[in-house]
Amino acid sequence: MAEEEPLVNLEKEDVAVTEKVFVEEVKETSRIALPMIVVTVSQYLLRVSPMIMLGHLGELSLSSASIATSLSNVTGYSVLFGMCSALETLCGQAYEAGQYRKLGTFTYSAIICLFLVCIPVSVLWIFTDKLLILMGQDPSIATEAGKYAIWLIPTLFPYVILQSLVRYLQAQSLILPMLLSAVVSLCFQVTICWVFIFKLNLGIIGAAFTHRLVKRLEASFSRDVFLTTRDFFRTRISNELGAGRPKAAKIALDAVIVLAATEVVLASITLFVVRDVWGYAFSYEKEVVTYVAEITPILCISIIMDGTQAVLSGVARGSGWQNIGAYVNLGAYYLVGIPAVLLLGFVLHLKGKGLWSGLVAGTTVQSISLSLVTSFTNWEKQAIEARRRIFSEKLTGKNKFIELQDIQMLKSEMKL
Repeated sequence: MAEEEPLVNLEKEDVAVTEKVFVEEVKETSRIALPMIVVTVSQYLLRVSPMIMLGHLGELSLSSASIATSLSNVTGYSVLFGMCSALETLCGQAYEAGQYRKLGTFTYSAIICLFLVCIPVSVLWIFTDKLLILMGQDPSIATEAGKYAIWLIPTLFPYVILQSLVRYLQAQSLILPMLLSAVVSLCFQVTICWVFIFKLNLGIIGAAFTHRLVKRLEASFSRDVFLTTRDFFRTRISNELGAGRPKAAKIALDAVIVLAATEVVLASITLFVVRDVWGYAFSYEKEVVTYVAEITPILCISIIMDGTQAVLSGVARGSGWQNIGAYVNLGAYYLVGIPAVLLLGFVLHLKGKGLWSGLVAGTTVQSISLSLVTSFTNWEKQAIEARRRIFSEKLTGKNKFIELQDIQMLKSEMKL
């Protein structure tokens, strides 16, 4: 059995946790993380930039686009994004384990399965206006939001391709294709969206049409670029576990935590400093700008908590703990977050501040829970599980004995 040996024999690590090793890990992680920050921000701005432009047409356009975007995120994009997260585990570990054929198989399988998920989501979006009216939303806002949501339906399928390819590329640390795709798409969208909204006076329909057009461009551009890209280097936690290097995975985790803490602190401070002016990006209405300034301190806390849970959720996905992450998310948001939102926002009538405070409460519980899970993680066991997951052969009694020997060997090395 040619592939049985890598399944149980974890790679013997010659990794001493020294300051030099940690600094090198921070540098390596930064080389991957900084371009990915640009990619993530660009992809986020693809959804936000139409709202920024529509906000200058009036409160109705801004409100309609905001509600439609929020609803589409909750019922569509977030669902697809979460389901795609399985590829972060499978592709990352398959790549470092040398199972390159499975890397492609996982990606194509995910695309096909998620295409099927897009069908019921599309049906739901068709009735967005009726759903919002049923929930008590103003009919004029619901009607405009419904138009926006219908025009967003064609973006679902390119979004599936895009997110699947992002995981495929990210597993190999092929950041350049994603960076080029995101930046080019953002520049294209801003230009076309401005023409459609302000020059052709298409309003909310023009914004949604631009979003649809750019999603197709972004998915297509990503696919074409990665076929000609050959340079790659190691990824972090998922790849280290797939290669059977638990100690290196732990060092990678520490490096990511340091970088994430630096990022969220800088972002929070920057946002707090410009709290009186950044609202003008969305609207010239003085009431809107003032309220944005008032709610910014809560947003700063939210950024810190979101950054913490994002890192720990990434660890969970890279380690294959999607089930644990699901339980934590359900408990944090449905038992804490949503009740806090209802209490603060609607019972105590704190409105937007109450809604954000409730979300922060849920995110805080999520961060604490994931921190506890991560701190008690047996990285040696996770590395063995990663190898078993990728190679998928059943262990014989002899191999189980070898596995136990590997665990004991790794434990003794970790104590050194």
